[in-house]
Amino acid sequence: MDNVTIILIGIGLAMDCFAVAISKGISVKKFYYSSTLFMAFLFGLFQAGMPLIGYYAGKSFVSFISKSDHWIAFGLLTLIGGRMLYEGLKNHQLVNNGESNPFHWLKILSLAVATSIDALATGIIFVPYPDVIWKAIFIIGVISFLFAIAGMFIGVRFGKRFHIKVEALGGIILVVLGIKILIEHTCA
Repeated sequence: MDNVTIILIGIGLAMDCFAVAISKGISVKKFYYSSTLFMAFLFGLFQAGMPLIGYYAGKSFVSFISKSDHWIAFGLLTLIGGRMLYEGLKNHQLVNNGESNPFHWLKILSLAVATSIDALATGIIFVPYPDVIWKAIFIIGVISFLFAIAGMFIGVRFGKRFHIKVEALGGIILVVLGIKILIEHTCA
């Protein structure tokens, strides 16, 4: 698996973090540096950790899936991307809902877990590529961290002016990557 593919997977997975960060930015209307860094750190940590868990879980089943790993990767990325596309196109209302502290650590932790569930399943696609797993989780974590910071900034600065469907964009990226992996393995 090449670096471009890993980066695109990271971008696709980070779109959930990006969308949540934008909504947080819209709800607080001010850029809080320490809270943003805390949120971005947790998002990056969970986005990086979940594929690692998925990878090791998938390794235990490698003998069963080695002949169909490209179909599994295609299916997982298409399902995850399709869900993200659907969720991104739904009409969401991004408001504070009276939260007293939108950056309370428990709220941010639950958001970090919720946005990284799809990354858990994505870890399985790295089973045929054991030499890139550590590089992949590092790249995914850094991209998610940076996207969370950027999303917060965009949410605070521009969120009320523009309606951005970033989660849908992430879904499209993951579906296209799934198709790319399937084509590479079936045509090779």
